[in-house]
Amino acid sequence: MTIAGVLLAGGLSRRMGGGDKNQRTLAGRSILDHVIERVRPQVATLVLNANGDPARFARYGLPVVADVVDGYAGPLAGILTGMEWAVAHAPDCQWIASFPTDAPFLPIDLVDRMQQAVAAEGADMACAQSGDRVHPPIAIWPVRLHEALRRAMLTEDMRKIDRWTARYDIVHVPFNGTDMDPFFNINQAENLEEAERYVAARIDNA
Repeated sequence: MTIAGVLLAGGLSRRMGGGDKNQRTLAGRSILDHVIERVRPQVATLVLNANGDPARFARYGLPVVADVVDGYAGPLAGILTGMEWAVAHAPDCQWIASFPTDAPFLPIDLVDRMQQAVAAEGADMACAQSGDRVHPPIAIWPVRLHEALRRAMLTEDMRKIDRWTARYDIVHVPFNGTDMDPFFNINQAENLEEAERYVAARIDNA
C-alpha cells in the first residue's frame, strides 16, 4: 500500500480554551512537531487538515487543507478531506492514514501494523486500539470510499466515525504502551503537565 498521511487539526479545542492546542509546547517543541516526527517516516506524503488561516502552519512546510464539509463536522470531515486531497494530489496513494495532532506518543510502527492487519484479515480498514479502548480517528482508510463517505456526511448528516465504519469490515489493531498509553492525547492543561512529566522521566532514564 502507498499511503498518504492526514494530520487532523480541524477542531476547535474548546477544552484547551480554543486556538491550536497542537501549538502548545511540550519539551521545548510544539505538540505538532512531536506528532510529525513520529508519523512522517510512516507515510509517502503528509497533509495537514486545518481550518482558518493556513499561514499559521507555514513553518511545517506541509500542504494545509480546510474541511471539505462546512460547520466543524469533526474528525470524519478531516478523513473525507484527506481522501479527496489524495484523489486530487496523490493519485498513487490508494489509502490514507489519519492521525490526531494532540497525541505526541504515537507508535512508530503504527501504519505498518495496521497495513498488515488489513492484509491478513482482508478487511476494508483498520483502527488502532489500546487496552479496551478503540481510537476511531487513528486508522487507515481506502480512498475508494471517498464518494460513499461524502454521501453519508451530506445526505445522512453522518458525524460519528464508528457509525460510518459499522457499515464496513474493520479490524482493530492492539497497541500496548509500558508506562504510557501510546495514544495518550492532550485535551486539557493537566494532560500537558502529565506529558511533560513523562518526557522528563524518559530523558532521565535514557
